[in-house]
Amino acid sequence: MTWLVTGGAGYIGSHVVRSFLEAGTPVAVIDSLTSGRDSFVPKAVPFVRGTILDGDLVRDALLDNDITGVVHLAGFKYAGVSVHRPLLTYQQNVTGTAVLLGQMAAVGVNKIVFSSSAATYGTPDVELVTETTPTSPESPYGESKLIGEWLLRDQGVAAGLKHTSLRYFNVVGSATRELFDTSPHNLFPVVMSMLTDGKTPQINGDDYPTPDGTCVRDYIHVDDLALSHVAAARALEAGTPLEPVYNLGSGAGVSVREIMTAIAEVTGIAFEPRIAPRRTGDPARIVASGELAARDLEWQMRHSLHDMVASAWAAQQYAASLS
Repeated sequence: MTWLVTGGAGYIGSHVVRSFLEAGTPVAVIDSLTSGRDSFVPKAVPFVRGTILDGDLVRDALLDNDITGVVHLAGFKYAGVSVHRPLLTYQQNVTGTAVLLGQMAAVGVNKIVFSSSAATYGTPDVELVTETTPTSPESPYGESKLIGEWLLRDQGVAAGLKHTSLRYFNVVGSATRELFDTSPHNLFPVVMSMLTDGKTPQINGDDYPTPDGTCVRDYIHVDDLALSHVAAARALEAGTPLEPVYNLGSGAGVSVREIMTAIAEVTGIAFEPRIAPRRTGDPARIVASGELAARDLEWQMRHSLHDMVASAWAAQQYAASLS
């Protein structure tokens, strides 16, 4: 069996590719390199450069590589930016997914693991988010991911598609320093870049109803997340029944101030974060249960907060050495 990883040259996608290879499963990659890097794709892995909006390209990638299943990560991933670029977001995440599913059906590929998001929940009013927590996305990005889940569901009914969707929370760290987070918006690379540039990171609000007054979020290591994609793919290959949706969460949150403290300890750069006003729409706490994924997808938190920060810092330094 060979699996196609869309977006496989990105930060998360390249880790998924790595996990497939370590499990002995052949993979191929399709990526437009809009945000990915071709250096993230191992030379022995077949790589198709292009967009999933190109149906002919997708069809050829499926046929030429004898694909039996797809892990779908390609898309526009910036929730904040999506508010200002909704049409681009829907084109990449909804139309792109529809094109992919159409070409899969045309050539008889009937298994898919979909990269969804915690953004489908919006601002939940519960202490612990579960898969039954109501979805209420607050950005075009979150809406587009929820529609992606619906497309899989409906194609399952219409064409027998075997599928599951994995809702990510805050993905951090690196399995190897060569695969680093390239996002200009994620907390870890933003804070670490500021420290490298001699700037002082900031915390947006320290008066929330949390133990230390700063927002509490769910942080998971990218390598743990990648391993569960492989487990999901294997389950679909084996015909094992899966839930339509799984949260990949820790069950326990970490505050922004705790993140800052850990970064100072790991980097050896002492700093006191500047306190800025709250950002509109930031909930005090979002933490998810990973119980279902632990039951079905070998999900577990194998890395401590220190591990997450240390691996991200090593990767950040490596990335800086390339520039």
